[in-house]
Amino acid sequence: MLEVKNLGVAYGDVRAVWDISFHVNVGEIVVLIGPNGAGKTSTLRSIAGLQPIVAGQVDYLNKPIHQPKLFTHAHELVSQGIVLVHEGRRLFGSMSVSENLELGAFSPQARKVKNRTLTQVFEMFPRLAERKDQRANTMSGGEQQMLAIGRAMMGLPKLLILDEPSLGLAPLVVKLIFDVIRELNQQGMTILLVEQNAKRALALASRAYVIEQGRIAGTGTGAALLNDPNVQHSYLGGVL
Repeated sequence: MLEVKNLGVAYGDVRAVWDISFHVNVGEIVVLIGPNGAGKTSTLRSIAGLQPIVAGQVDYLNKPIHQPKLFTHAHELVSQGIVLVHEGRRLFGSMSVSENLELGAFSPQARKVKNRTLTQVFEMFPRLAERKDQRANTMSGGEQQMLAIGRAMMGLPKLLILDEPSLGLAPLVVKLIFDVIRELNQQGMTILLVEQNAKRALALASRAYVIEQGRIAGTGTGAALLNDPNVQHSYLGGVL
């Protein structure tokens, strides 16, 4: 579904990503782990059409969407099925839960079935149904993360990209978010995940990549990396 080839990303003269290559097959959960500043978020932003690339190529459904002289904007990619849930959620705080969800049905195809999708979102997140008229900026962090994922679901993603969905959340909410990610994948959604909770993320992953200093430093199945001593030492707090 997605192939990233020798990706390079820069902000002016500052290079954030040097040479990253990986792929995501249909139906997989692929996880990117690594230290802060490794280039994970920059990689996701580039894939999602928010940051042009300076080297390499990104293919989606066997067609190039990004090259140094080819840039597909985020709104075009949403219509093609690539939807990003940002770190920090980026909701419209003064708008209600329902209004935020409504905005997620951006593409013509999503608008046609928005009522059906909204029912699915409320079934997955009953709290959102209870608070559908509440302003987003008055909700807890966990509720806001539910809303951010629900808004992404309204866009009918083929590839759902999640950037640090559990960051700053209480343990019970973290469990809920990971349960939702698993359920969405079981329903057929392909997921690309960046997550600081490496243990939980690798337990979910079909495959995973370790990114360090803007390059791929390791790869394997989620289970293999969970049992890798170097990964355990660097990202899992020692031997499990």
